[in-house]
Amino acid sequence: MDYQELPREKIIKRGVAALSDVELLQAMVGSGIRGNDFKQIAKNLNATIQKVGFDNLILDDFMKIRGVSKARATAFIAMMEYSRRKLIKSTAPLIDSPEKAYEQLHHIKNKKQEYFVLLTLDGARRLINNRIVTIGTLMCSLVHPREIFSFAIEDRAASIVIAHNHPSGLLDVSMQDRDVTRRIRQAGDIVGIRLDDHLIVAESGFTSAY
Repeated sequence: MDYQELPREKIIKRGVAALSDVELLQAMVGSGIRGNDFKQIAKNLNATIQKVGFDNLILDDFMKIRGVSKARATAFIAMMEYSRRKLIKSTAPLIDSPEKAYEQLHHIKNKKQEYFVLLTLDGARRLINNRIVTIGTLMCSLVHPREIFSFAIEDRAASIVIAHNHPSGLLDVSMQDRDVTRRIRQAGDIVGIRLDDHLIVAESGFTSAY
C-alpha cells in the first residue's frame, strides 16, 4: 500500500465506505509503536472485536493489545459508546423525567401489596430493564441495597430509578421511604451507579421520595 492508499488518504479520495473493516481501524489507530505498526495494531483490534463481540467489549480488552495506550483505549471505547447511542437507532424508552419513569410503573399502582421496582438506565438514560425486586406485606416491603445493585451491576447500568406503590392509595412520604432513599443513594455513590429518583406510586399518581 503506497502513501496515497493509506486509510486516511483513502477516505479523502474515495470516501469512508471504500475502506474495509481493518482499514477503518487503521484510520482510527493512526500510528503504531516500534515493533508493532498501526497495521498490526488494527489487525489485533479487529481480532479482539470478533472474539469478544462488539457489545461486550470493555476498556481492558483494548488495553491488552500491544500498542494501545490507556488514552487510546478510552478513545476507542468512548467512540463505540457514542455509536451505540447516536448512530444505532434505539427502541428503548428514554427515562429523563419522573413522568416518563411513572409510565413504566403502571403495573404496580393498583396492587394490594407493596411492590418494590427497579428501573436500570444506561448513560443516555434509556431503559435497560424493569424489574420487580420484592413483594412485601400489606403495608411494608423490605429491600436491601445489595438486592438493588446486584441487578444494576448485572445490567451495567449508569443510573437507576427505584419505586414502590402504596396500597393505601396515599402518596405521603414516610420516614421509612426517606431512609430507603438515603441508603440506596449512599450505596450508589460507593459503587458508582447514580440514584436518579425514588418514586411512590398509587392509582391517583406519584410523588418523589428523593
